[in-house]
Amino acid sequence: MSRLSDAFRHKALIGYVTVGYPSLEDTMKVVPLLAESGCDIVELGIPFSDPLADGVTIQKASFRALQNGVTPEVCLETARKLREKVGIPLVFMTYFNPVLSYGLDEFCSACNGAGIDGLIIPDLPPEEGEKLQQSTGHCNLDLIYLLAPTSTESRIRLVAERSRGFIYLVSVTGVTGARAALPEDLTAFVARVRRIAKQPLCIGFGISTPEQSKEVARIADGIIVGSRIIQLMEEDKTLASVGDFVRGLRKALDEIPT
Repeated sequence: MSRLSDAFRHKALIGYVTVGYPSLEDTMKVVPLLAESGCDIVELGIPFSDPLADGVTIQKASFRALQNGVTPEVCLETARKLREKVGIPLVFMTYFNPVLSYGLDEFCSACNGAGIDGLIIPDLPPEEGEKLQQSTGHCNLDLIYLLAPTSTESRIRLVAERSRGFIYLVSVTGVTGARAALPEDLTAFVARVRRIAKQPLCIGFGISTPEQSKEVARIADGIIVGSRIIQLMEEDKTLASVGDFVRGLRKALDEIPT
């Protein structure tokens, strides 16, 4: 059983930050803050020049991080330093090209050495993930796949067969970003996946308030919040509002019986 499994003893709160945005120093400060404020898992985004699954907020953060000279090697070293500060699971969210360029076995081995627990790669379909699946398996990493509302039953079955740690459910067909309202068909989507998959189901893309987090957590095992955290980091350099926001999400989730 991986460390990710321990996060689902209650409704899991997963936070996302882009490594190196606004600076590496901020990353080193915000991840321990997220852990202290109630996050069960933190996704560390490896900046990439063509982040197709990300909306404007995370695209800008990724671009700024690249300007700051952040590379996969820098992300690995940052993860290694963070692992000395936090005990919660850390997951890299990246795209396949940087992983392939690094070398599948080499990257997974480096992740294991840095204390990373899993990988989320939005542009890697499960049909093409067999080689990386082998590499992650050898290095005790969970390879986490995504499902969208448009996913067919055959795709759901394949992801349920191959995803480890949890399954990332995309709440809408589109890109990441804070939204004012959640889609009406979200409950039906989760129910379709729940009939097939045994893994915890976590919902991301668009969650930005405690009210939304509570609504989502009633039907899922965890929520994923990224864009709103990035926005608050932009608005408040002290990061105090980030801590307040995450504590509000944690309180909302804890009000839901497991």
